[in-house]
This record gives sequence, C-alpha cells and structure tokens, in this order.
Amino acid sequence: MKVVLALFLAIAVDPHIDDAKLQSIENAVRAGEYKKITSILISRAGKIVYEKYFEGDESTPRNTRSATKSITDILTGIAIDQKHLSLDTRIFPLFTDKHPDNPDPRKAKTTVEDLLTMSSIAECDDWNDYSRGNEERMYLIEDWIKFYLDLPVRAMPKERPHGRAFSYCTAGVVTLGGVIERATKTKLPKFAEENLFAPLGIEAVEWGASPLDQTMTGGGTLLRSRDLLKIAQLYLNGGMWNGKRIVSQQWVRASTTPHARISDHQEYGYLWWLQSFGGHPSYMMSGNGGNKVVVVPDLDLAAVITSTNYSTRGMHEQTDKIMSDIVAAAQP
Repeated sequence: MKVVLALFLAIAVDPHIDDAKLQSIENAVRAGEYKKITSILISRAGKIVYEKYFEGDESTPRNTRSATKSITDILTGIAIDQKHLSLDTRIFPLFTDKHPDNPDPRKAKTTVEDLLTMSSIAECDDWNDYSRGNEERMYLIEDWIKFYLDLPVRAMPKERPHGRAFSYCTAGVVTLGGVIERATKTKLPKFAEENLFAPLGIEAVEWGASPLDQTMTGGGTLLRSRDLLKIAQLYLNGGMWNGKRIVSQQWVRASTTPHARISDHQEYGYLWWLQSFGGHPSYMMSGNGGNKVVVVPDLDLAAVITSTNYSTRGMHEQTDKIMSDIVAAAQP
C-alpha cells in the first residue's frame, strides 16, 4: 500500500469505523474513566479517521518515554541496511576506550541482536529494584554506556523461549545508540534527522542526553502525536513512505517477529512489543504512562494513544482497553 500525502492533511471518513464506539471512548476519557489520556489518533488505509486531543493540540510535544526504544530499532535497521552494522556485530570492540569492569568472555560476545531483544548476558533488569543494571542507578553517573559495559553477568534461566532470556534493560538500548554513532561515525540525532525524520516530514524532535551528551535512545524523546502516527504508518507500509524506501521490508518483518517471550500474552521483537487486541495480532511502541503506538496489520490500522499517567498501577491496562475498543470499532 502506498501512503498518500493526504494522510496528514485532513481527517477522512471511514464507513467501516463504528463512530458510536469511538464516541464512547472519547466520553469515557472526558469523564475521567480513563486517567490522564492526552491524545488518541487512528489511521485506516493510510488516512487519519479519528484525531482527538484531551490536553494540548496537534503541535504539543509528547513524552512517550520508552516508546523511543522502537525508534532506536528503526535507526539500527537503517544502519544495517547501509552496511554499517550487522545483527552479529559485537559491541565491546566499539568501546575499547571505556575499559569496562568485570571482564568476561561471555560479555565479550554481546551482539547488536542481544541489545535489540533485551536478552544480553548483562545483569540488567529495570523491573527489579535490586538489579545492578536498573536504569535508576544509571542516571546517578556520568557515563551511561560505561555503566552498561561494566555490568556483571547474570544467571541465565534454563528455559529460553526463542532461545533468548528477556530482561528489560534501558541501559542496553542507550548503549545501542552509542553503537550506531560509532559505527556510522555520525551523532545519532543527525543520523536520525537525515535518514528517518526528514524523509517522514518530522521536524519537531527533542532528544534527551546523558551528562556526557550521549543521546538518550532508551526513552524520553519528544514527538508530536501525528509524527508518532507517521512512524506507525511507516512500519504498516513495510518501511515505505510516499513511494520512498526508508528502511528495508526485511528489517520491518524481523523487528516485528517474536525473538523473546515476555509473558503468556506478550512477546518481543527488536524493541517492539507483540500482542493481540481483540484477537488481531499487533505490534507496538510502548512507554511508561501507558503510552502506545500500535500497528494492526490485518485491519490496515495504526493508532497512537498518549498519556501522562506515569508510574501508576493499571497504566498499561487502561490503554490496552482503549486499544481493544478501537479494534472493536474497526470491525467490518
């Protein structure tokens, strides 16, 4: 499917969308039944069919937290398409100047794919407050990449679905940003601007950075809701935008194929979350607060739900419920 320029110029009418169901979602948000939802956008067949803002407007930058990680996947894919990297590239030789602590031959084998799948040997788990690699400890020091490279090895579980043991690790994705920079010899914001954002017509981007000015590729990038929808549409289109190839179709497929298991209902691709909504297989960018940028291929649908419901119980469950209702509204 070719994305036409009309995608972000006007809201189209889709006869297959149940307006009453979408109105019920909107009413629930405005009534406070869904907490701190700031925007909801939906596209079908390459055109926006629903766009509502509950805080700010279309020009408001959204901090979707760890949804940034999926952008890092796209940039990795572009770097691989351009032959700067491969999935098997070992990361430690790129950082010999860091003189990592806890040397171990198993750490030395860490590859780009290990970082993309959150399955490296490093003892790094943001979901465990006691983990040596928990991201809150990373923020206390200057060199975030060295923080990751210094980590000791973890005890690996015997059962490894897809051959990998998932452990959610922001520091690994920050390090992957450094890998892209060193492999391409280009500062990451510039590489992203030239190869991803400018071709998509995305102009307002704000990256975070470490105290040493290492680009924060693990979370917190500020983007407008419509720009997030463009990124979803890019992947829904197999890496094409307005007839131009941005990232290879092979990479899009690999990124959204299961490579590690998170739970009974979620798997992980290359920095994309994989789960179903209403029985429809989907993949998504996901971040703290319940922020979600979702692609539902068999419905030719993409959706953005932004939220400031940070670090609260049920934050992801409420946006999952909204997403399921969106899918229900899109049934033929």
